[in-house]
Amino acid sequence: MNRSASVPRAAAIGVATFIAGLIVGYPILARSAVRTWGSRADECLRAMPGDDLITDPDVITTRAVTIAAAPETIWPWLVQFGPDRGGIYSYDWIDRLLGVPVHSSMSLLPQFAHISVGDLLSITPGGPKMRVAVVEPARALVFESEDGNWVWSFVLSPIGDSTRLVSRNRITVPSNSIPSRLLYCYLLEPGSLVMEAKMLRGIRDRAEHTVLPAGAEPSPRATEPIVAGISGRTTAGSDGVLPADGHCGGST
Repeated sequence: MNRSASVPRAAAIGVATFIAGLIVGYPILARSAVRTWGSRADECLRAMPGDDLITDPDVITTRAVTIAAAPETIWPWLVQFGPDRGGIYSYDWIDRLLGVPVHSSMSLLPQFAHISVGDLLSITPGGPKMRVAVVEPARALVFESEDGNWVWSFVLSPIGDSTRLVSRNRITVPSNSIPSRLLYCYLLEPGSLVMEAKMLRGIRDRAEHTVLPAGAEPSPRATEPIVAGISGRTTAGSDGVLPADGHCGGST
């Protein structure tokens, strides 16, 4: 047997086997966990502000983290979120490699202490801007891309002395082509988990060490949402729960 010929053949077989295993195994074994990192089943099913902005998404992710702080303490960190504001709180060096000029602040910046419905944020270079669609102080913040293909919602839910921060992405894949769907499934979904998990932990770590200035008062909790461009809060049924669509079942 010609060993010099068998080595490349064995390598090719190994690569092909790995790719085949990834294609078959990821949707079955890992995709649900990637989409629902840190979240509970009830959080995946629960209706959130912004859900009705995209009623039939191709991709839904619901990820969450527990923060040992009150919603009013976490809220300012969400308000100043953005590459051209207080940062994204994720891996800045990766964002900069991707062309996003970001520096995530470790402190609250007074110039970014306010946010209003209709404000525009630039998240990705050359991509559509994100419009602030919903503002519920100390409760919910929702961004919607100008092209209508992406809704990103943050909800703060107090549990005892802590708070659950839940982040949900609802995305419509612009192209129905197989390559586009494979790109989202096998590259962008896992990649988004790496960056979003770091972001959620970044918000957690900052909020848990937040010391409000002397005399400062936390943002009040809203009793009614401030909403732009949508007719209702959610597309949930009367019980406030969204129909199961296969994106739930994450870790607790």
